[in-house]
Amino acid sequence: MAIQLYVVFTLVAASIHDCDGVLRFASYYRDHMVLQKSPERAVVWGYGPEGEQVKFTLSGQNLQSISQATVTNGIWRVSLDPVEAGGPYNVTAGVQNSTAVLTDVLFGDVWLCGGQSNMFLNLYQIFNASEELKRAAHYPHVRTFMASLVQSETEQTDFIHVQIPWSVPPAYLAGFSAVCWLFGRDLYEKLQYPIGLVESCWGGTTVEAWSSPRALQQCGLLQQPDDGPKVNSVSWNAMIHPLLNMTIKGAIWYQGEDNTIYHQEMYNCSFPAMIDDWRMAFHQGSGGQTALDFPFGFVQLSTSKKNSTSDAFPNIRWHQTADIGFVPNPRMQKTFMAVAMDLPDEKSPYGPIHPRDKQDVAFRLSLGARAVAYGEHDVPFRGPFPSKILSTTKYLEITYDQEVSVAPSENIFEICCSESQTPCGPKSRWVPAPIMQWGPTTVQLSTTLCSPNEEVAALRYAWRDWPCDFKACPIYSASQILPAPPFIANRPPAKGINEL
Repeated sequence: MAIQLYVVFTLVAASIHDCDGVLRFASYYRDHMVLQKSPERAVVWGYGPEGEQVKFTLSGQNLQSISQATVTNGIWRVSLDPVEAGGPYNVTAGVQNSTAVLTDVLFGDVWLCGGQSNMFLNLYQIFNASEELKRAAHYPHVRTFMASLVQSETEQTDFIHVQIPWSVPPAYLAGFSAVCWLFGRDLYEKLQYPIGLVESCWGGTTVEAWSSPRALQQCGLLQQPDDGPKVNSVSWNAMIHPLLNMTIKGAIWYQGEDNTIYHQEMYNCSFPAMIDDWRMAFHQGSGGQTALDFPFGFVQLSTSKKNSTSDAFPNIRWHQTADIGFVPNPRMQKTFMAVAMDLPDEKSPYGPIHPRDKQDVAFRLSLGARAVAYGEHDVPFRGPFPSKILSTTKYLEITYDQEVSVAPSENIFEICCSESQTPCGPKSRWVPAPIMQWGPTTVQLSTTLCSPNEEVAALRYAWRDWPCDFKACPIYSASQILPAPPFIANRPPAKGINEL
């Protein structure tokens, strides 16, 4: 399944040449950019004549800061003193008779946006695109940058090409990631200070392409066929590794569709391992300025085929949480997730696998970021998840970890009927478990479709590629904003109240 999204739009593409002794900034330092605000120190680097002393000046907003760095192996690098959110500033690097200047630089939070085609889906391709593009002009402090789609067999220090340089909206925004932009805009609405968005994604890519050899080795994923953007580490090498010196606040991610048919069973290892490795690499690359546990948000897969009987999409959704069902969790700390299985788009002109409602996706991500990255305690960001299951001969009663909004359903819950008390196996069968009744935090399911000589060996919810119509799953938070995520639970041998 090559899930590559092809689009046509006009972009600014700039080639990045090897170090030639000319004083200049690295590829992603440009006018209009956003640098990471305090308490972190923004890292700025570039190229220059070997051995020269580079005088580095930050000026503006009644502030002037001067630093120096020596060009070593053709590269200079400066860690700025912490700067509060705001701007604009001018950034000047100078050696003898040569200077390089950045203008209209803001300080705020920098977020990296990665993944495959649903992250790549552009703003002009979504619902209400014209309205969103008009509205974008009201957010001049949300700035955007996009890396070109490039592969490399070796780790690159800088980008080989830049697709969209740092821009003030609405310039070039029609061709920018919709999820990335809308997420940044929603954060700005709450934070009211500059947000920098760095898009580096590619349709049709697997998690292996975005992972370093270190991360892949942890999961035993050392070999991969030579298949374009699916080759191990080629996207990491060319599209992530060049960014490591940059100080960032966090990352969001939308990927997994291609792993439904490639190393699906390993995604519960490869995805968390990639997150851990990115965190370590950005922390080291920025000289400790990017947090070692920087917040990482992701979109749980939406839908693909309405009548599919394959378990591939539900399996990946489960593996995206390291088989726990929700985040943050002990294996995936400081992460947040936007459930998207209730946002199908059967008539999408880009194929149902590319739903056009990216506003709800971004909003759900922003709630997670506000809670996990910014520590807002009263922000609901997770849908209901079971805390207990009571099993009797005729029904199951699920107790959720929060109040729920419930609608009737005959088949979104399923139970595994087994003639033994062992976990659900090949000789067992899955049957619907209709919702019988519910309370503020409980849902009661019928188990009568199991025969008298069968036991309920497992329970699952929304375990389909396309589990419900648009915003019509039966279980939501009490506010009806956040859908319950899918889950699967094997029954322990003992009857009674089972802790999940």
